[in-house]
Amino acid sequence: MDEPRIGVYTCWCGSNIAKMVDVVKVAEDLKKHKGVVVSKDYKYMCSDPGQELIYNDIKEHQLNRIVVASCSPRIHELTFRKVLEKAGLNPYLFEMANIREQVSWVHTNREVATQKALDLIRAAIRRVYWHDALDKREVEINPASLIIGGGITGLSAALDIADSGHQVFLIEKTDTLGGKMKQLDLTYPYMNDAAGLLEPRIDRVKNHQRITVLTRTTLKEINGFIGNFEVTVNKKDGSEEEFTVGNIIVATGLKTFDPAVIEQYGYKKFPNVITSLEFEQKLQKGEDVLLEDGREPQNVAIIHCVGSRHSHYHEYCSRVCCQTGLKYANQIKANLPDSNVYNIYCDLRSFGKACEELYTTTSTRKSLFLQFEKEDYPIIEPSGQNLQVRVNESLSGEQVIVPADLVILLVGVEAQPDAKDLGRQVGVSLCGNDFYIEKHPKLDPVATTTDGVYIAGTCQGPKDINDSIAQAGAAAVRVLETIARRKVQVEVITAVVNEDLCCGCQTCVKVCPYSAVSFNEEKGVSEVNEALCKGCGTCGSTCPSGAIRSRHFTDQQIMSQIEGIMNEEVV
Repeated sequence: MDEPRIGVYTCWCGSNIAKMVDVVKVAEDLKKHKGVVVSKDYKYMCSDPGQELIYNDIKEHQLNRIVVASCSPRIHELTFRKVLEKAGLNPYLFEMANIREQVSWVHTNREVATQKALDLIRAAIRRVYWHDALDKREVEINPASLIIGGGITGLSAALDIADSGHQVFLIEKTDTLGGKMKQLDLTYPYMNDAAGLLEPRIDRVKNHQRITVLTRTTLKEINGFIGNFEVTVNKKDGSEEEFTVGNIIVATGLKTFDPAVIEQYGYKKFPNVITSLEFEQKLQKGEDVLLEDGREPQNVAIIHCVGSRHSHYHEYCSRVCCQTGLKYANQIKANLPDSNVYNIYCDLRSFGKACEELYTTTSTRKSLFLQFEKEDYPIIEPSGQNLQVRVNESLSGEQVIVPADLVILLVGVEAQPDAKDLGRQVGVSLCGNDFYIEKHPKLDPVATTTDGVYIAGTCQGPKDINDSIAQAGAAAVRVLETIARRKVQVEVITAVVNEDLCCGCQTCVKVCPYSAVSFNEEKGVSEVNEALCKGCGTCGSTCPSGAIRSRHFTDQQIMSQIEGIMNEEVV
C-alpha cells in the first residue's frame, strides 16, 4: 500500500456547522495528524468552488486519500466520490465524517461540539488509511419492465414506458383496471368526470402493442437483480408465466379505512350513515341523493378524518379527505339547493392548486364548518326517525348538536393488507404505517434501496391523483434512463466468503435480507451474489466462523475508526 497522503476538508455548511463547531480550529489541529498533507476549511464544500478546491489539491499535492467533514453521507458522499474520480483517484479512497447532524445540530456547547467534531474526523482519518481501491462493476439492462398494480399510477407509468418503445408487463390482482379512481364520480377541484379521464387511459393500455396486461394475476416470485429480474406470476386460470425484466415499478395503491371499529359513528348500525366510497357509488350510478326510505335529506353531515389523525387508528393525515368533503358539499348543494350541509372537521387542509379556492367557494354556499379536537371524535346518535351529531366544537368551546338525515364518513386511507408480503418479494422496506419506504424522501422519492425497484403512487403514502401521476412519470423516467444507458453500475461494497473458513452452517443464507447469499451444495460453502448484495454486513456479523467479510467495512477499517475516536493523541 502506498504511504497515505491525506487531504482533510472541514465544511462550514454556512452557519449550520460553524455556529456550533470552531471549524478553523478543527482544520488547524488536524494539520498535525499523521498522514495529513492538507487540512482546510471552506464555507460550502459541496459547492463548485469547494469541489474544485479538493480537485486542485489532489493534483498539486499528490493526495491519494480524502476526508470531508460536513453533512450526512446520504446527501453528498456520491458528490465527493465523483470529485476523486475526476481527479484520477479511486472513489472509494474517500471517507466522510458527519459533523452536522451528529455534532452541530445536536449540541449546545461549542467547546464540546468542537472536540466531538475533532474525534469524528480523527476516526475518519484513521479509517481512510486502510481503504482499498474497489473496482466498479456493470450489468446489462433488459429493456422490458414490470409494473405491479393497474390503478391510475400503474397505467400512467406503463404508457410512459411503452410509448418510448419498450415492452411492459402490467399485472393487476383484480379483474379490472383503474384502481380506486374507477370508484369515483367526480374529481376535485374542477369537478371533472373521473371516468372521462380514466377510461381512455385504460383503453390505451389494453390496446397498446407493447403492453402485456395480466389481470387477476399475482406475483409469485422474483429472483435476480437490476437489469435481470426473473419474474414468475400466478395467472387467473391457475397457470404460471415467467418473464425477465430489467426494472420494476410497484404501484399497488391503498385501501380505505373500515369505520365500523369506531363505535360512536354507528356505521352498519344506522342505515343512513355511509362511507365516502358508498356515496361516490350512488353519485356514479346517477342516483339521486336520497335516504333509505326514499326521502330527500334536509341536513347532511360530512365528518372528516375518520380513521386519520387519531392515536388509536392512524396518526397521519390521509390528505384527500378535506377536498373530498368540499367536493361533496358542492355536489349536494347542486342537487339539493335548500339542504343544510355541515362539514365537521379536525383540521381543514385544502392544499394543492385551486383547492383553497374550492374551500372559499364552498364556504359561500351556506356550508357550515364545525371543528373538533383530533382525539375527540363526534358522536352519532338517533333522533326520532333521523340522526344527530354531537360535537364538542373547539372554536366556540361549546357542545353543538347537529341534525342529520344523512351522515357521510370521509374514511381515511391505509396500506394494502399484503404490503408486507409483496415488500419481501421485491426487496422494499415498510415504514411504521406499512407504506413503502423511498430511498430518500427529498433527493430520491421514487427509488428504493433495491436497485431497479421503484415505488409510485399511494403505496408509498397518502396522496392525490395528480401527485400519483407525477410520481408515475418520475418512476418511468428513472426506468427509461437505465434502459437508455444499456448498462448500469451495481454496488461494489459487498460481502465476500472465504471458502477455506466457511463451515457450511448456512446462517448467512437465513439472515440475508436481500436473498443475496446461497449455499453451494457441491462445494459445501456459502456463495454471495454480488449483484444482489447491498453490503449491509448482516451476514458477516452473524457468521460463527468469521468466513464472511464486507468490502469497505473490514475489521481493520472499523477498529481503526474506533481507535481514532478513543485516542486524542496525534498518531
